[in-house]
Amino acid sequence: MTPRKVPYKRIATEEAWAPPSLLQTYRTMAAKKSIDDPGFIALWNRLGSRGQLVERLGDIGERRIADMDASGIDVQILSLTSPGVQVFDAPTAVSIAADTNDQLAEAIRRYPARFAGLAAVAPQDPAAAVRELDRAVRKLGLKGAIINSHTRGEMLDDPKFWEIFEAAESMDVPIYIHPQAPPPAMIGPYVERGLEGALWGFGAETGLHVLAIIRSGALDRFPRLRLVVGHLGEALPFWLYRLDYMNKTARPTIRTGAAALERRISEYVKENVYITTSGMAWAPAITFVQSVVGVDRVMYAMDYPYQFELYEVEATDDLPIDAEDKKKLFQANAERVFDLRSA
Repeated sequence: MTPRKVPYKRIATEEAWAPPSLLQTYRTMAAKKSIDDPGFIALWNRLGSRGQLVERLGDIGERRIADMDASGIDVQILSLTSPGVQVFDAPTAVSIAADTNDQLAEAIRRYPARFAGLAAVAPQDPAAAVRELDRAVRKLGLKGAIINSHTRGEMLDDPKFWEIFEAAESMDVPIYIHPQAPPPAMIGPYVERGLEGALWGFGAETGLHVLAIIRSGALDRFPRLRLVVGHLGEALPFWLYRLDYMNKTARPTIRTGAAALERRISEYVKENVYITTSGMAWAPAITFVQSVVGVDRVMYAMDYPYQFELYEVEATDDLPIDAEDKKKLFQANAERVFDLRSA
């Protein structure tokens, strides 16, 4: 099938990759249960057996370009697949982040019209994460950071991580909060029922994480920080009314780090958060989220290679929105948020 010609670029903003050696490490760790993380173990024992998926994840060359051509995708914004470096000890994570960023930058140099990328950083060592983000953006030309949600059970609402937020705000680059399986403290009911992955656990964990960041007061401290969240906002846009209503009576002293906020929760989502359609090629949901947060804040994503379905591209082409808003969804918003206009 030849992709339909359209009057805009199709930029896919949440597209995963990882070096084959790292994928093998995940598979070995899961098989040997060498990490106390039931979600990771269950997920990578399952994903690691999917040969076509693993091959596509490991390719940032001709095979990926061929898949993009087949589906009509002009540009992929690549990011290190979940869980990234966040299951390792700090020195290992810092080293792998730098190495994968170098590999990603080299792929972008080979295919500058087809790829852009987000940097892996290691929250295990916040100071090193800041240094790597600075190097990746200023020297390698990457367009922000990918953080695969919790890091060994710790979330970014803890102020010890906030120097990463400060750096991203000062460099005016976004941080993409991407899912991984829920951490050990919340995984039990999910993994027992096979729900730890994209079926449900990813969204539950990442929606909680983003809400925790908002309620911590981090976005009052860093009001120009831009977060990007996939899968149509991990359900948060659908809950904004109730979140605002219930947060009015919530006590700011529930736990250390829960702050008295300067704005409503919905305002932070509408002013600090950008949302991608990854894995959600469903017109009613996309147009609802556009109506709630604004057409300038929603961007197209495929979720390649986890959700590589050619029909989903044209389903999104056929959204019942006008031509200008369709161009924003596929092209203009991503060019602005990820600074692609000069690329």
